[in-house]
Amino acid sequence: MNRHHKHRAVRVFLLIGIALCGATAGQTNALGQEAIASTTLDVGQIVQRMEDRNKERSERLRHYISVRHYHVEYHGFPVTIAASMDVEATYDAPSSKSFRVLSQMGSGLLIDRVLKKLLKSEQEAARDQSRTALTTENYTFGLVGSEVSDGRRHYILQVEPKGDRKLLYRGRIWVDGNDYAVERIEAAPAQNPSLWIRKTEIHHVYSKIGDFWLPQQNKSETKVSIGGTAVLTIEYGAYRVEPPNM
Repeated sequence: MNRHHKHRAVRVFLLIGIALCGATAGQTNALGQEAIASTTLDVGQIVQRMEDRNKERSERLRHYISVRHYHVEYHGFPVTIAASMDVEATYDAPSSKSFRVLSQMGSGLLIDRVLKKLLKSEQEAARDQSRTALTTENYTFGLVGSEVSDGRRHYILQVEPKGDRKLLYRGRIWVDGNDYAVERIEAAPAQNPSLWIRKTEIHHVYSKIGDFWLPQQNKSETKVSIGGTAVLTIEYGAYRVEPPNM
C-alpha cells in the first residue's frame, strides 16, 4: 500500500469507529409479569408501560458479567482487513460499566480505532443514560402495528430522535407485549459523523435472562463513501446476573 492509500485508509477507519458507536446504544430492558397484551392499547400506553418497566429494571438490576466476542471486517479499496476481540464486560448499578480485554487478533488499527473506541463509547453512555434512554424525552414514537410470535404479542413502533445527538437512532423497535421490553431494533444512527459515511444499518436483538432482557447480538453495517463496507458483529455471550434487590 502506498503512502497516499495508507493515510486514506486510516481516515476511513477513524470514521467507521465513530459511526459504529451507535451500535452499542441499545438499552437494557425491563422485567414484567403481564399477560399477552390487547391490541387496543395506543402508542402512548405502550410507551408509558415500557418506560415504567425500564425504571423497574434500573432499580433492580444490580450487577452482571458477560464475555463478549467482537468482530469487525472492512472490505474496500485498497485493503481488506479484519480484527476480533474477546472482552469481559461488567455492569454495576446504577451507571458503571468496565471492560477487560481477554484476547485480540487481527488489524491493530481496527482494534484500537474501532473496537476499543466502542468500549469507551459504551462506558460514556452508561454514565449518563438519561441522554440516550428510549424515552419520550429523547424520542417520538408511532405505532406501526403488532404481530404474534410463539404466543407472545409484539408491538412495532417507529422511533424518531428529538435531535441528532450521538448514540440516538431512528428506525423501528419491537416491544414485547408481556414485559414491555425492546426485543429487537432495526435502525440507523441519528447523527452522521462525516461525509465519508454514506449509510449505517443497525440490527440489534435482546433475549430474556431470568427477569431481565439483555443484549444478545448486534450487527452493524457501514457503507463508506469511497466504496468500502465495514461490518461489525457483537455476540454478547452468557450472562452471570446477580439476583435483583427485592
